[in-house]
Formats: sequence, C-alpha cells, structure tokens
Amino acid sequence: MRFCVCLMLLSVVLCASADGFGLRRAGQFVRDAVGGTWDMYRAYRDMREANYIGADKYFHARGNYDAARRGPGGAWAAKVISDAREGWQSSVSGRGAEDTRADQEANEWGRRGGDPNRYRPKGLPSKY
Repeated sequence: MRFCVCLMLLSVVLCASADGFGLRRAGQFVRDAVGGTWDMYRAYRDMREANYIGADKYFHARGNYDAARRGPGGAWAAKVISDAREGWQSSVSGRGAEDTRADQEANEWGRRGGDPNRYRPKGLPSKY
C-alpha cells in the first residue's frame, strides 16, 4: 500500500515538473495576449483622439506592431482584433472592400515588424 502511494506521489511530482514549462509558456502567451489587447486599444484611443484625416492606416500598423512585439500571444491578439474589426467594419461602414484590404495590409505590415511610420501622414502630431 505504501509503495502504491509513493508511486502515485512520484508520478504526480514528475508530471507537474514536466508540465511546468508548458504552464509557464501558456501563462506567458496569455500575458502577451492581454498586453497586445492593451496595445491595440491604445492605438485605437490615440486614433480617436488625434482625429487626423489619413492617419487610419498608421494607427492600424502601430497597434499591430506594438502588440506583435510582445510575442506570439500579442501577435495572436492583434490578428483576432484586427480581423474582427475589419469584418464588422466592412459589413457596417460601407467603406468598401478596397478600404478593408488596405487596412488589413497595414495590420499585417505592423504584425510582421514593419515600421508603422510607413503609413504616417505628414502633419500628424509627434505625440503619436
């Protein structure tokens, strides 16, 4: 009986220690995703605050860039948020497929690590 209890406890310890790395990675993914969500929100908030004509693509690229720099979780959050926003916007706003395609191009550019300033319009305050 003692041998069985010891064997079970050893099994639990071994499984927990072997899975500890997986749990840490999962925790890091979640932290990256939460931080990436915050980065996307901050870019959206700044875009609304700036209210600057022609700056939409810049804020798309910047939000995705900042989120993706956090790691795989941040990149995942940026993709999910960007795809959901564009899916909703294309069906509601009436801006058309061309605008959605251009927004998605800026989103992907930022997620791949491209410099968001590629889309920065002249005259946008340096605060952004």
